[in-house]
Amino acid sequence: MPRTPIIPPGSPPPLAPYSPGVVADNVLYISGILAMDGQGKTIGVGDATAQTRAVLETIKSVVEAAGGSMADIAMNSIFLKDLGDYAAMNAVYKEYFPNNFPARYCIRADLVKPEFLVEIAAIAHLPKAR
Repeated sequence: MPRTPIIPPGSPPPLAPYSPGVVADNVLYISGILAMDGQGKTIGVGDATAQTRAVLETIKSVVEAAGGSMADIAMNSIFLKDLGDYAAMNAVYKEYFPNNFPARYCIRADLVKPEFLVEIAAIAHLPKAR
């Protein structure tokens, strides 16, 4: 099955060998996204609200680069360093998914670096090519 890597301009450099997104059969798989700028520096150290916003903006850039929108996201996998940040994450999350909520789960997990508080991976079903 053919698959196409999706790497939006200005994407943070990957911390391991992966693409930010991959499209296969009109399904976009978005890797676990962390709060990093285009140079790989952490955004919002100590601030789950800022990190959630940065993560969702990066996810938005990946899905748009693949020809979709946030409304095409069907599933999110959310990882929080501290479940005490659940309410802060949800407040920002609702801005990006105001209705017709995607399926999701949220778990507490140690993330790849201690300064990261939020990581989200997503799956989107893209519109058929026009």
